[in-house]
Amino acid sequence: MFSSYVPRWLQVLLTEKFFNACIIHEDSRKNEKNIYCLDCCISICPRCLAPHSSHRLLQVRRYVYHDVIRLDDATKLMDCAFVQSYITNSAKVVFINQRPQTRQSRGSGNFCTICDRSLQDPYLFCSLSCKIDYLSRTEDGLSKFLFECNYLPLPDSGLDDGLVTPDSILEPSCSTKTSSGSGGYDEVWCRALACTAATSEIVRKKRTSLTACRPTCPPVSEVSGNLMNRRKKAPQRAPLY
Repeated sequence: MFSSYVPRWLQVLLTEKFFNACIIHEDSRKNEKNIYCLDCCISICPRCLAPHSSHRLLQVRRYVYHDVIRLDDATKLMDCAFVQSYITNSAKVVFINQRPQTRQSRGSGNFCTICDRSLQDPYLFCSLSCKIDYLSRTEDGLSKFLFECNYLPLPDSGLDDGLVTPDSILEPSCSTKTSSGSGGYDEVWCRALACTAATSEIVRKKRTSLTACRPTCPPVSEVSGNLMNRRKKAPQRAPLY
């Protein structure tokens, strides 16, 4: 799926199984591994934090068995332009991986470039993995879309259990801007803008080629006319022997 030049911390993030019980603290409460250490490339539970206090850390949250991370954290690591974000508990989040779909039908509308999941305009990817999957196949790869981040602490508000309950409905956000511009994120937003045009052009070319390859169907009026003409013909009886 992904090429060899994808950083190891990113490969592990996309394949790691979070919220499993920590085997070191299996008898303790709140021992789910919902923290990802980018420096060690492992998932840990809150009770394992002490040795990793100076490392880059991501808290992973979960909504209906699918892992999400805060958009503010994700934009410090990579360009998240055109990845559909959602609002939950007053924070924007993005899905780490694509989610299984019950139906594979594709009608009119906006869809993920990789997995065809229905999206709102103007989004092009349903998750981080779909965007990374697509960019890793392009000539330039991920080199222009990953940012150098030397400091990534956990939220100042402290850790929560990471579980988004069904009462906290995920609502699609209406903005493609990856941060509010406050709190020192202007530099991250400017770097994301430099990548946005390239992403849009790459996907536009792919969608144009897909549209050109789709078979064309005759108009409905033409099909209806053919059926009516067929019905007007005199019925033919089978020969008698």
